[in-house]
Amino acid sequence: MIVAVIGAGQCSQEQYDIAHEVGRLIAKSGAMLVSGGLTGVMEAASHGAKDAGGVTIGILPGSRKEDANPYIDIPIVTAASHMRNIIIANTADVIIAIFGSYGTLSEVAIALKLGKKVIGIDTWDIKGVIRAASPKEAVELAGTYES
Repeated sequence: MIVAVIGAGQCSQEQYDIAHEVGRLIAKSGAMLVSGGLTGVMEAASHGAKDAGGVTIGILPGSRKEDANPYIDIPIVTAASHMRNIIIANTADVIIAIFGSYGTLSEVAIALKLGKKVIGIDTWDIKGVIRAASPKEAVELAGTYES
């Protein structure tokens, strides 16, 4: 299973910690993590996944592998800017949105349009997004959590 973690490229320490725990639990469950591969929530989730021995994929907006955060195993260069959000949504089996702004909103909308399950932690409150109160609940709702 591939789980996308989406969210803002800049985040608070609290948001970083939440995303890190989501990534750790995803990897612990045996799923792979895909993200936009950059900083903020994407880096935090990738960091958590790597700490748990997981595999991370970064779908990068630019044309340089070197732009990936240091926790990305497989950098995929798109040179497609925000259009990469379509690739992320299509690649993932399920999406976990953590906080985020308009870029996150676009990924949520694409994923919902594709019929993907979208779980949200303190993110956009729109029809179709399943609310989670904690990283554990988010990963359980994603269908990957094993205690």
